[in-house]
Amino acid sequence: MVERVRGLLRMAEDPSVTDAESQAFTAKAAELMTRHAIQEAEARAERGEEPDAISRMDHVVSGAGGHGKARVRALADIAAAYGCQSAVRGNTSDTTERTIILVGTVDSLEALQLLFPSISNQMEASAKFMSSIHVANIRELRNYTRSVLETERKRYYRSFVRAYGQAVAERIREFRARMQESAGTPDADSGPEGSSSQEQSSRGTDLVLREDVHRVQEEFQKQFPQLRKHRPERTHSAAGYRAGYRRGQQAELGLETPVESGEDNTSSLPESAETAGQSSTG
Repeated sequence: MVERVRGLLRMAEDPSVTDAESQAFTAKAAELMTRHAIQEAEARAERGEEPDAISRMDHVVSGAGGHGKARVRALADIAAAYGCQSAVRGNTSDTTERTIILVGTVDSLEALQLLFPSISNQMEASAKFMSSIHVANIRELRNYTRSVLETERKRYYRSFVRAYGQAVAERIREFRARMQESAGTPDADSGPEGSSSQEQSSRGTDLVLREDVHRVQEEFQKQFPQLRKHRPERTHSAAGYRAGYRRGQQAELGLETPVESGEDNTSSLPESAETAGQSSTG
């Protein structure tokens, strides 16, 4: 399964594909990883096995000052949606790189390791594009100085990135909740015995996932008993935040339903993405 995901992400990074195709390949990869984590929890619960091990992963985040802090905030929100907890090393205004330290189950960390680069690329591309449009629009309203325009661009960019991560995280949580609920939904042609078995599976999966949260919290507290809180971001752009949240809702993640909709619509994917997700061998 991991090889199938890697194959999809390699196609997403191919310079010959369009932006829409690249997002679709990333979408299918994200869906496969999320489904895999839920199904693994189900299988372990059914077999009465020990839950997934807790581990740690360090992820380097680029960007000086506020840009780097905004990226850390976005990725930390996404990691939290996967049930991970995070700490940050070197998250100051002087550093050009900082490290986000993630504690979570092995399955969750594997998913984030594969998906962070692709999600980050979509987020960065959207932030740069929308920031340029925003600056061009306000330049037409008044004869702003170059310094004022650059300050506004930074404020917009950072707010956009933070909101994008928040929206993506909400969608991941919603998708994982739907996957968890569907584990106990009986098939239309299953009898009473099949229904009871699926309900037990659902309860087992729910118990395992809730225990995972507590185990991650305990391990995180052991590794980081004393942490300083982040200073809140001083610069904020309401326009950037709104735009980033909208784009995060629309980002191609393969999670089917956007935050604001309760409908069970399926994201449209190129046939090649569907085929790659089904036929590649792991």
